[in-house]
Amino acid sequence: MADSAENGVVSEETPALSKKALKKQQKEAEKAAKKAARKKEGEEDGAAESEADCSEGCYGDFPLIQSKEKVARKLYKLNELTPALKDQKIWVRARLQTSRSKGKQCFFVLRQQKWTVQALICVGDKVSKQMVKFTAGINKESIIDVEAFVRVVDQKVESCSQQDVELHAEQVWVVSSASPRLPLLVEDAARPETAEGFATVHQDTRLDNRIIDIRTTTNQAIFRLEAGVVKLFREFLDQKNFVDVNTPKIISAASEGGANVFKVTYFKGEAFLAQSPQLYKQMCICGDFEKVYTIGAVFRAEDSNTHRHLTEFVGLDLEMAFNYHYHEVVDLIAEMFVYIFKGLRDRYQEEIQTINKQYPAEPFKFLEPSLRLEFREAVQMLREVGVEMADTEDLSTPNEKLLGKLVKAKYDTDFYILDKFPLAVRPFYTMPDPEDNKWSNSYDFFMRGEEIMSGAQRVHDPDMLTARAKEHGIKLDTIQAYIDSFRYGAPPHAGGGIGLERVTMLYLGLDNVRKTSLFPRDPKRLTP
Repeated sequence: MADSAENGVVSEETPALSKKALKKQQKEAEKAAKKAARKKEGEEDGAAESEADCSEGCYGDFPLIQSKEKVARKLYKLNELTPALKDQKIWVRARLQTSRSKGKQCFFVLRQQKWTVQALICVGDKVSKQMVKFTAGINKESIIDVEAFVRVVDQKVESCSQQDVELHAEQVWVVSSASPRLPLLVEDAARPETAEGFATVHQDTRLDNRIIDIRTTTNQAIFRLEAGVVKLFREFLDQKNFVDVNTPKIISAASEGGANVFKVTYFKGEAFLAQSPQLYKQMCICGDFEKVYTIGAVFRAEDSNTHRHLTEFVGLDLEMAFNYHYHEVVDLIAEMFVYIFKGLRDRYQEEIQTINKQYPAEPFKFLEPSLRLEFREAVQMLREVGVEMADTEDLSTPNEKLLGKLVKAKYDTDFYILDKFPLAVRPFYTMPDPEDNKWSNSYDFFMRGEEIMSGAQRVHDPDMLTARAKEHGIKLDTIQAYIDSFRYGAPPHAGGGIGLERVTMLYLGLDNVRKTSLFPRDPKRLTP
């Protein structure tokens, strides 16, 4: 008689298990084993938590800071963490960017503006398992205080800006906890757009959640470099004895003519947001300032949903009196741009390299002295490659870009000046060419084939200015104060207006001006 199946022997009558049944049985066994392991781990955690916590008082949620007391503690900046601080115990305050726990240790990355450092906490004499578990559970983007030893690493930490050191933590305090559910992750927003197999953060998602988006090291670098453009603009013009002035942004009439202005209610009447500080810069010249510049918001009610247009941007404007020829001004502006480009190259290399990791681009090229072409020469270059356009037709965006490629190929420069534009395509206050009024004493500056500044010699004769305004259909009573300012003696003068965000975009080789606008405003976006 055969033994029963209960004794471990299959009788002749017991059918063999199918492959499917064996696979199911194996999965159930693995599941039971995992469950048992989790139970055991939970029991161990419970036993550990029931034991005395050797890290008590060294971690947790920091009391709400209401300026109750002054703490005599130095908090180091992450960029200060170098091998020079080897084995020193220091405090830092930073955001928790990522954390990864395994067993009795937790690696985490701290971020502060455009700098990052790797940190480690592991169970030891002064660090309990509870403390490691607490650290691993802190929400990403929370602000934390960490006391740690600075340790020099054997291999560079390639993923962080501070590559030669890491922090070994002994205290971790949450100063401000972030929500556990974030609309986007900083590490996703900081990833190169060409990276495959990872989450892609689209532009609208970035802009809808701009507060988090601008925390990336790339954006921190972009806006520091953009601040550098402003700084260098000021530096150069201050050295040339320009006066920094502030002009009205609420005006009584469209400063540039045309309909692309924002109307606003002004008590019982209406006013406009300034398209440009143009008229007031000129009035300052008439007021004997001789050289002025201004930095401020400029508003354009243009329904242009392109990569380079905004309805509000930062204008860098300048105006100056000259002696006999407006090229005195053109030469100075060209010199100013070279000063800015050199300053960015020499002082902001760290920012440029950080940005290029996410947005690779060829280094910006420029000549000294700058290349200057007449508008007619540009038209001829375009015609030679098959573009059909009239002599006095303005450049379209595609033709601008094509011209930029032709200039780069021929002269090896990303920066150049076009002079002597057709008078018909310029504002009413532009001085006509003395030889042929089909042309004008006006100029545009270009970077990578896109216009970044328009300028001209201004009409400083009140009678000529009145005639030009009439030709453009501008109501004289709305600009009478402007015209009258030239009746009391006005020096010849010229200047221009520069778009800050566009300069930054093109210098870095970025594809959209919204990347260089802190909180962009365009026809479809008015928030945040």
